This record gives sequence, structure tokens and C-alpha cells, in this order.
Amino acid sequence: MSWQKIRLMLAACAVGVFALATQPALAQAESPQALIERIGNEALERIKADPAVRAGDTEKLSALVDELVMPHVNFERMTALAAGRWWRQATPEQRKQLMEEFRAMLLRTYAGALNAVDDQTIRMKPLRAAADATDVIVRSEIVQRGSEPIQLDYRMQKIGDSWKIYDVNVLGMWLIETYRTQFAQEASRSGVDGLIRSLAEMNRQGGTGTGS
Repeated sequence: MSWQKIRLMLAACAVGVFALATQPALAQAESPQALIERIGNEALERIKADPAVRAGDTEKLSALVDELVMPHVNFERMTALAAGRWWRQATPEQRKQLMEEFRAMLLRTYAGALNAVDDQTIRMKPLRAAADATDVIVRSEIVQRGSEPIQLDYRMQKIGDSWKIYDVNVLGMWLIETYRTQFAQEASRSGVDGLIRSLAEMNRQGGTGTGS
């Protein structure tokens, strides 16, 4: 799969990812499903009500993504899964750089996809997990009048009292699996440092991946 297709997938899921907005204290006892549904709907309303965001203000879009989404992503686990064996071979400094570049890539992509927000709503599916589960898949759909629903599932892990996202499934494709293939291709050519350089260059240019 090309990085252009990955960008389209991320654009489709950007609305749903905003479900991981800032959590008030009372939400700590909620299930991950209830949390995503409630906070996601609140976040959608905030996006729709902000003229600057809807007009495509890049700086404000990035700030909004950074505030609402990024604190609720387990970037260490997400990057480790995407990098695979190359993560295990990386030094602590290389791991830090990989996480920073991966985070910047996701931030840029989600911010760029915010203009897709229109009249979408979130429709949750039943949560199939034990009451004491700490690693779950939350299933949902993004619904828009006149369009087919977009499948959007989250892999989430409970860390303390907080739920963190570490993978997203859009239309049957888990993003980590896709990233892993692309990262492995680049790292096989030029090692971990080469992968870091490629991600850094992509971020400077405003792209979404290491190559076509």
C-alpha cells in the first residue's frame, strides 16, 4: 500500500480519533467504549463550532490535535509495533528519535485531515471484552448522510486509570501493520538511522510516509 493511500485512510479516521480528547476526572470509571462515544461527540461539536479550524488554519489545527489527541496515544508501544525488530535493535536515543518523528507524522496527518469534518456522527458497536480486560478493541463507525459508514476500530490498553490508543483499524486495515511494512523496507535499506532520516525528511516536506 502506498503512502498516498495511507494518507486517505488517516483522513477517513481523523474524525474518530478525536474521540480520544481530554478526559475529565469523572470519566476515569467509564468503559473505553463509553469514553470514546461521549468525548468523541463533544470533540466533534467543538471542531464544527470553530470557524478557524473549519477554514483550515494550520497552526490552530495542529494545536487542536496536539491538545485533544496526542496525550491519549501510547506512542512508545505504537512506534515499537510499527518498527518491529528494528525497534529492538535501536539504541535508547534512536528510539526517542523514532517516537518523535512518528508522533510528528501523525500530528501533521490528523491536522491535515480535519477539514473532512462536516456532519459526521459516531455510532458505537457492542464492546466484546471481559469487565476486567486491560487490552480491548473498541469498534465504531463514522456515519455521514448519503455515504457508506466508515469502519473505525481502536486497539486500546489500560494503563493505570487511563485508556490509551495504540492502533487504528480503518475499513479492515490496521495502520500499524501498514506502517510496519513501510518502515521495514526503509530500515532494511539504510538501517535505523536511515529510517529516522527518512521520517524527518518526510515531516519537513509535509508528507505522510517514507516513500511510495
